Formats: sequence, structure tokens, C-alpha cells
Amino acid sequence: MQPLSKSELAALERPDHDRMLAQVQIWSEINSGTGNLKGLATTASLLADAFSSLHGEVELVEPAPVEKVLADGSIVEVAHGRHLVATVRPEAPIQLMLTGHMDTVFAVDHPFQQFQWLDEGVLNGPGVADMKGGIAVMLAALSAAETAPEFRSVGYQVMINSDEETGSASSAELIKHLAQGKVAALTYEPSALPDGTLAGARAGSGNFSMIVTGRSAHAGRNPQEGRNALLAAADLALRLKALTRDGLSVNPAKIDGGSPNNVVPDHAVLRVNFRPHDPAMETYAQNEIKRLIDLIQAEHEVSIHLHGHFNRPPKPLTPDAERLFGLVKKCGEDLGLLIGWKSTGGVCDGNNIAACGVPVVDTMGVRGGSIHSSDEFLITESLVERAKLSTLTMLRIAQKGAI
Repeated sequence: MQPLSKSELAALERPDHDRMLAQVQIWSEINSGTGNLKGLATTASLLADAFSSLHGEVELVEPAPVEKVLADGSIVEVAHGRHLVATVRPEAPIQLMLTGHMDTVFAVDHPFQQFQWLDEGVLNGPGVADMKGGIAVMLAALSAAETAPEFRSVGYQVMINSDEETGSASSAELIKHLAQGKVAALTYEPSALPDGTLAGARAGSGNFSMIVTGRSAHAGRNPQEGRNALLAAADLALRLKALTRDGLSVNPAKIDGGSPNNVVPDHAVLRVNFRPHDPAMETYAQNEIKRLIDLIQAEHEVSIHLHGHFNRPPKPLTPDAERLFGLVKKCGEDLGLLIGWKSTGGVCDGNNIAACGVPVVDTMGVRGGSIHSSDEFLITESLVERAKLSTLTMLRIAQKGAI
């Protein structure tokens, strides 16, 4: 263990458990599901007030346009909430990026709307772990680091987006822009396991909607003149699923469409998710999607419009990323914490940041579990624990001038 310096010790005294817990409780009881624009606006306003304490520039950035394929095959624009960006000391020689998200998976009419205590120190509530607890950790860590003289050499940008849970489509370009020139990034997703294990390498992800157009006909009088879009979609789903192998998971998730029993269906929309574990598998999947669409179009005499893309690139553990993980691990040791990491098929904004060439640890948030369900919980002692881990990590980057 490395002895903590006087300024480090002083900064590490700053995170306040009660203050952080109160923030999480207030924020978690504001429904901010990705589609709840009113709730997101309320949350963004509260977060803007909270992050203004860092004495930088805080702005709410308009979302980029995003399209969605409806069940009938029509394509419409989907509204999203604004994204928070805070900028502190943009002229400093060392620049960091810290990211989080204000949205949750719980729709405005979901029954899970309030927090409750499951046990002493275990708080159940919407977004308490993913990731309103993480936002509280981020803010507390930055506030603590700001008290250390060595942190004056560090500038940083904070981004808290409103659409991470649906793939960050309206904030992807913003992430890419903010990542430029950063030496490292920290993202505040909850730990991969309740014991604090971090997510290391991540698979990528791509979501696709395949709009199939056939030809309707009477199912009894002249079925041979029809071209069954539902059958073509089902055939395509089976062939895409067969692409699954080591390094690539394919999940045909839904088929919209069909018709009355006496009509050959002329319309269907197939929804599929792909999880490539490395860039080579992403390229393979892209090529196979095109090949199979061409094949199905020819065999079933239908037309298929492909909508979607790989929105989360695979995130391998590069040498720079390994150095950053090593720094976090060493800071944990100096705080008496055992920090490890493991690969995961889950995705987050860390994928997008890493694709910009910036090393990132993307599970710096709280310990908890059962996220994306009504059983979601936060282990409240981890609020201060993880704030201290981030604080020390950022101070060590300031001292070294690098990771």
C-alpha cells in the first residue's frame, strides 16, 4: 500500500454519506424513463443545479434527431430529453471525461416509482443503482478532488445523457465530440457485481429493424400469387440466429406484422440484436446480414429494407485501458478495497468512449444489483466508498500528468 498524502487525506474526508443518500432518494422518486420527457426535464434541471457547484459552465444540450421503425413499417422521429454537459477548466493541460445517464428503464406508468428500505443499508428504488447513485458518486468525487491543490492542473467535462438505456442514439455524436483530447474517462454505471467488481472488456451491440414487404393475396382462392412477408421474416430470423458462435450472439427478438387468416400477409418487421465481441465479428455480422437479406429477397420474392446499425462498438482491454484499470486497482488497495474486473456482454457509453481511443473504466458507480427490475437495490455504504475511489484515482492522474 502507498501512504496517502496530506492533500489526499483531506480530500478523502469530503464525501458525505447523508448528503449523497438524500440526493439519490430525491432523484430516484422522479420518474425519468427514457421516454418521459417531462420527468427528464425535471431531473436535468435538478442535476444542472447540483453540478453548478463545481463552478464551471453547465449547459443542457439538445438531442440529435433519432428515427424509429413502427410496427407498420413506417419510420418516425422519436423525441428525447436534453443532455447535461458541465465544463471545468478547459484550458488545463490534463483533460478528463466523466459520464453518466439520467434516464432509467422504467416508463412513466410503471408501478415502480418509490424507494423503500429492504434492510439496513440496502435501498430499493428506481435508478438507485443505475445510475442515480452513480451520479451522486461522480459529483461527490469531483467536489472532493476540487479541494486538492494538485487538481488545479486538471480540466474535465461531465456528460449526463438522457438516452443511455435505449442506446444513446441522440447523444452518440456528443459523446464522440467530448471525448476528443481526453487522457482518460470514468463512467458511473454500477459495479458489475455487488462486491464491487468492475466491467472490463465489453461486447458491442447493434439493433436492427428489417422491414419486409411482400404481396397480399386470398389465402384460399389464389395463395400462389401472394408473397408471404411473415414467412420471409421468420426464415430470415432463423438464418440470422444460426450465425451465433463464439464471439457473436444473435437474438431475433420480435416480429411485427401478419394479417387475417384468409389473407397472405404482405408486411412484417423483424427486430434483431447482435452482440459481437470484437471488431472482426462486427464486420462478419454486417456482411452476413447483407448476404442473408439478399438471399431471402430472392428466395421469397419480397423486398427488405434494413434500418439500424451497430451503435455500441466492442470494447477490448487495450494497453492504455489496462493501465487505467491498474491505477484504479492500486487506488483501491490504498483505500483498503479489493478491486477486480471481468469481461461482460453488457454495453454502455463506455463502448462509445473507448471507440474514440480514450481509456475508460465504466463501472465506477455504486455497488448494488437487480438493475432494470423492481428489485433494483443500492448498498448505501458504497456511496462514500466509491466516491473515495474516484477521488483518489483523479488525484493520482493529476499527480502523474497521465494514467
